[in-house]
Amino acid sequence: VLFISHPDYAKALLGRGDPKPDFAYNFVVPWIGNGLLVLSGQKWFQHRRLLTPAFHYDILKPYVKLVSDCTNIMLDKWEKLISNGNSVELFEHVSLMTLDTIMKSAFSYESNCQTNRDNSYIKAVYELSYLTDFRQRCFPYHNDFIFYFSPHGFRFRKACKIAHHHTETVIQKRKEFLKREKESEKIQKKRHLDFLDILLCSRDENGKELSDADLRAEVDTFMFEGHDTTASGVSWILYSMAKYPEHQEKCRQEIKEIVGDRNTIEWDDLNKMTYTTMCIKESLRMYPPVPGIDRKST
Repeated sequence: VLFISHPDYAKALLGRGDPKPDFAYNFVVPWIGNGLLVLSGQKWFQHRRLLTPAFHYDILKPYVKLVSDCTNIMLDKWEKLISNGNSVELFEHVSLMTLDTIMKSAFSYESNCQTNRDNSYIKAVYELSYLTDFRQRCFPYHNDFIFYFSPHGFRFRKACKIAHHHTETVIQKRKEFLKREKESEKIQKKRHLDFLDILLCSRDENGKELSDADLRAEVDTFMFEGHDTTASGVSWILYSMAKYPEHQEKCRQEIKEIVGDRNTIEWDDLNKMTYTTMCIKESLRMYPPVPGIDRKST
């Protein structure tokens, strides 16, 4: 095993196209399937090319208000929780906020997960996140036979079934919606296309669409990676701001000057937040949500 940290070495290694090691990703494959996180080689390039339109500025712009609305729900909860002077464990609330955001923006799905924790799919996502991490840290569970016959393995299979059923239901309902010609035209004229719309409408150079298995894998991958790492990054940024209040105050003043009398941030405001952006990037440098990337040397 060789650990590197210099960007020049990383650029050389990541540019070689070496495959991803099985060990690093095998534990999440039963849940998220063979999506972008797991794929490598030509199939990775094919899927990446199909998903590129989902990250175009015109697609992302309408999400600013949506993210703001989800954040306000979280902040309203915090105001109630701190009213008696108690401290609040932030990560749980930030994680629910990012999950709420990704489900609304990527799948147009109203989960109400920030206010209603009884949703079976939300519970399954959190169960799978915990069990995947726990399995990596428990050496005997690296063996499939031991893990799947254990109580934790039973919980993992049950949560997978719930998550996959939900994903398949969402995909099938959207497919039926798109099959109707009139409804398909409405989709194209929607206020904004979401991630699932783009997945279902995308075709490769041969006109071939993604298979049902590939669709589910990309949706589950996006759901997991889209909320978990973001929640970690946001939580560490808040920690960094609290640790260095002088920088927090500079960011506050910068945002107040930009926003003015408005109570929400707009797309055009983002490029003006130069100091805040530097602080965010520095926090991500010191506390990266994904501190390592694995490759198998060939």
